[in-house]
Amino acid sequence: MGADRRRHGPGRHGPARVVRTPTLLAAVAALLAGCASIPDSGDVEPVKASPPGESQVRVYAVPPREKAEPDEIVNGFLEAMTSDDPDFAMARNYLTKKASEYWRPGAGTTVLRAAPDPAGPKELSGTDSSALTYPLYGDRIADVDSVHAYQPTEPSEYAGEIRLVRQNVGGAKEWRIDSLPQGLVLGESDFQRNYRSVNKYYFASGENWLVADPVYIRQRIDPTTRMDPVTQAVKVLLDGPTNWLKPVVDSPFPAGTALQKGTTSLEFDDRNALKVPLNDKASKAGRTQCRKMAAQLLFTLRDLTSTPVGQVELLADGSSLCVLSGDQAEEFAPDRTTGRPDNPYLVDDHGRLSLLQASADESVDQSHVIGPFGTGGVKLGSVAVARDEKRAAGVTDDAKSLYVSSILSDGELAPALVSSDGPARSRLSPPSWDGHGDLWIADRDPGKPRLLRFAEGTGTPIPVTVQGLGEGRIQGLRVSADGVRIALLVSEGGRTTLQIGRVERSGSAADPTVSVAQLQSVAPQMETVTAVSWAGPSRLVVVGKESGGVQQVRYIQTDGSTSAASVLPGLNQVTAIAAANDDRQPLVADSDDAGIVRLPSGGNWQTMVEVGSSPVYPG
Repeated sequence: MGADRRRHGPGRHGPARVVRTPTLLAAVAALLAGCASIPDSGDVEPVKASPPGESQVRVYAVPPREKAEPDEIVNGFLEAMTSDDPDFAMARNYLTKKASEYWRPGAGTTVLRAAPDPAGPKELSGTDSSALTYPLYGDRIADVDSVHAYQPTEPSEYAGEIRLVRQNVGGAKEWRIDSLPQGLVLGESDFQRNYRSVNKYYFASGENWLVADPVYIRQRIDPTTRMDPVTQAVKVLLDGPTNWLKPVVDSPFPAGTALQKGTTSLEFDDRNALKVPLNDKASKAGRTQCRKMAAQLLFTLRDLTSTPVGQVELLADGSSLCVLSGDQAEEFAPDRTTGRPDNPYLVDDHGRLSLLQASADESVDQSHVIGPFGTGGVKLGSVAVARDEKRAAGVTDDAKSLYVSSILSDGELAPALVSSDGPARSRLSPPSWDGHGDLWIADRDPGKPRLLRFAEGTGTPIPVTVQGLGEGRIQGLRVSADGVRIALLVSEGGRTTLQIGRVERSGSAADPTVSVAQLQSVAPQMETVTAVSWAGPSRLVVVGKESGGVQQVRYIQTDGSTSAASVLPGLNQVTAIAAANDDRQPLVADSDDAGIVRLPSGGNWQTMVEVGSSPVYPG
């Protein structure tokens, strides 16, 4: 089933209609300003599914015609599901009254690689043909649940069905749908046209920094709630974190806090400030608590605006609770180093740790760090630089031993923190620092595989339990800046897959028990993943390939969602990839063909140095 395949025949009366709007930028600008109007100029033409990548296509549903054939009813309904019609009123015209009362479009969305393909029909009640059923087929690639969380699935065959009966409509017997799948069933192109990814933010449990929680909201007015995108984003934040993230984050909003009843539109003023009216439950919040609530909103709304959010004011029953500016919210940023320019590091051809700095003329200056890692006191194979850039962790070039050293002052190299007894190619992974200042590494020894953590980068190794790992073995890892999530490369059954785990901490703050729980596959379509790096609060940059395909470098959201625009320019033989939390910094990669290369925004890969390995940004 190809991504461009369309549903069978449009029916005699024709399917839903679309408008292609060449004034897309004007539409986006109006939407981000809080305006719900969408340009409606352009040619109207029949469509069976949105062409891939055409987000400017808008679908207008049409009602069933008199004496419509069953095929027309099925196709008309499937196409009406892709529209923005209020409460899917036009789609409900294809249903019996009972089916309309049963159907809940907001119950969730099944995402197929292409639009659902009705087969059939099959007669159910003998020769009078009083009832028919149409099986629905497609390649299922993801599900979006009722709280807007996206979950990719291993590509599998979707099998649903639509049942039709004859009923009296205006004194005539007409075909209508009386049984159907709950929620929406959409092809990938229709899903991407109708929905957009937004990060909502909650506080890491017991901490003062935020964690991104990606969800999907409607691109335009939500058909069910009639809320504009800004209001939708506020609502999903107030609804609480997704089930996967909930055990490791907190929300300071008082229980029961919601938008003031009847709020469907929120608009920024000419200073890009926003007032958010909440119900009386919010009035219980104190000033410090309210500032944190406002910070959650400010970071959530940043994904929806093309200009920085000036400030957010929270209101409860019409009274002001607090005001927080965008600058003031930075104290709660997911990456507390935001604002300091990051430069990449690498290991040179003599195993020394070096800093790379690009000049205004795009030339690159390479300088060795201070201390044992810069003088060659130990020959390194892989490294991780602490987020405060005061220390670095290095694994020897034979992957046997892990050391930590200052990179700001000279001194003798301290003894190794841990050594692996594994065979030559199955020893220590590259290390990674989390937002707590802890150091993580995997020992890949087949006889004793384990995930290890060093509290504050010192002391004895503390084994970390990974729930659900089974027979898999960790080959690589990267911990998020917030310390709440860990990206793992897991090998099992001849595949190396990308898994995201939730980092859970219990016990006292001085001596916490740390474990990794509820692994979830992030790139199930990839047969082999060879490298990964965090590239922001909810995004990863991944190197891998699909079955039978060539190596790709692409962005993947932590919920597993992707888009056609996420595939980056081709680069051969990539063995390592590094991204900064600030997306204005270029990607850096190690390519066997081109050396250490960078990818500036809007450009192509450029060689920085011809010889080197293990490029990393702090973390």
